[in-house]
Amino acid sequence: MIEKYNLFLLICGIAFLLGALFPVIFKRTSISLPMLQVSFGLMMGYWWTSLSFLDPLDNGLLIEKLTEIVVLVSLVGAGIKIDTELSWRLWRPTVRLLLITMPIGIFAMAVLGYYAFGLSLGAAILLGAVLAPTDPVLASSIQVGPPNTGGEDTPRFTLTSEAGLNDGLAFPFVYLAIKIAEAFSEGKAFTYEMLWSWFTHDVLWKIGAGVVVGVLVGKILAKVVFSKHTRETTISQGYVVIALTLLAYGLAEYVHSYGFIAVFVAAFAFRRSECEHTYHQKLHDFAEQSEGLLMSLVLVIFGMFLGQGLQAGVELTWRVYIVSFTFLLLIRPIGGFIALSGLNLPHTEKYAISALGIRGIGTLYYLSYALNQGFFADEDALKLWIVCSIVILTSIFIHGLSASRLLKMTPNKQH
Repeated sequence: MIEKYNLFLLICGIAFLLGALFPVIFKRTSISLPMLQVSFGLMMGYWWTSLSFLDPLDNGLLIEKLTEIVVLVSLVGAGIKIDTELSWRLWRPTVRLLLITMPIGIFAMAVLGYYAFGLSLGAAILLGAVLAPTDPVLASSIQVGPPNTGGEDTPRFTLTSEAGLNDGLAFPFVYLAIKIAEAFSEGKAFTYEMLWSWFTHDVLWKIGAGVVVGVLVGKILAKVVFSKHTRETTISQGYVVIALTLLAYGLAEYVHSYGFIAVFVAAFAFRRSECEHTYHQKLHDFAEQSEGLLMSLVLVIFGMFLGQGLQAGVELTWRVYIVSFTFLLLIRPIGGFIALSGLNLPHTEKYAISALGIRGIGTLYYLSYALNQGFFADEDALKLWIVCSIVILTSIFIHGLSASRLLKMTPNKQH
């Protein structure tokens, strides 16, 4: 890869140019930017035969760290752009998606992984856990607009807040899969004591501590930025966005909690301080541009990985396609409808929210993180990469083509 570094930079430059010109060239089409960039990467990977194969099993740490950065920036952007106040009535659809839809998705995909692909118990649970969250990166096009611009309707707000929170809430199930795989790799049974330890530490403590850290970092940083001593001084939005991200994430990880939850909560807590201030718009613009650049890089590399896999003749069985479409077109929408049933929402809004559960870069992070722990068999790891890659690719195209139509069907009113 190093000897092809300059050519790789040229490919990235073309991908960034596509991102810059996309709003002009494809304004009147249903094509999304992720669709375009993945397709470009796929063609490069397929035809660039002199490039070494981008094997995810050999480059797991690189994938983990790169996707981690992208997700973190995306979470900050999602938290900063939300105008909706913290109200049970307004956040109830989000809570239902997190507590009902996500567990349904995890359970259903775990069952499919176990019986359709012959995965071990830990690998099957991991498949469900990594595919459960709505991706905050690729879902940015269907999220709410910039701060204080109005028009924050229920579908966009619900999808934004769900994507911001469920990336962290999927982590307990990822850890459950890791603990089960670890126990079986050591020839031990997964006991009730282990399950209780997982529930108290990985669920209760890590989620609770992540929320507390996020609130503290967001509020304290807002006090500093919006204090009377800094009102007459222009503070670089870049420094603040990066500081907010790293302080929340670093402190959360230091106290052994979930950094993803802390980052989103910190951004939202910061947003609720001086919520009418124009500075939030500047923060949002910086975060959005940073996210777009990083997303372009990851999507092109992901496309190249897929293209090289096709060129190398990686076997894809019919089960992979059936499971991918089943998850995206049946499991997620049905789980969403179950969660939103009984709420006073128009039918079209329920359908849009349920159908637009985009899967993407967050899945790549969780999968690489779990596999890097070294407790999963190579056979299971390869199957997981193949299934997750096809689900993500299918999601990019299905949701890319349908998102604008689904959102146009909903009442365009602010909740």
